[in-house]
Amino acid sequence: MGVSDETRLFSAVDKESSDTREILSKVWAALTEKGYQPLDQIVGYLVSGDPSYITAHGDARRLIQSIERNDLLEEIVADYFKGLA
Repeated sequence: MGVSDETRLFSAVDKESSDTREILSKVWAALTEKGYQPLDQIVGYLVSGDPSYITAHGDARRLIQSIERNDLLEEIVADYFKGLA
């Protein structure tokens, strides 16, 4: 099993970013209401895939799980670089 020198291609999925933004806003609000640090909790979820980082309050856990983590990361990174390009 050798390591390939070829770059793997990742195909981006076109999605409505407004839905993702709305969901993240609701999750952020729910985490804030429960006294958590939203950034820390969302990063914990994205890195680990463990939904227990997100509170069930306000249906936040179900909402964030309705978005594929890869799609969520893609939108976050794209939004970050949009301001740099």
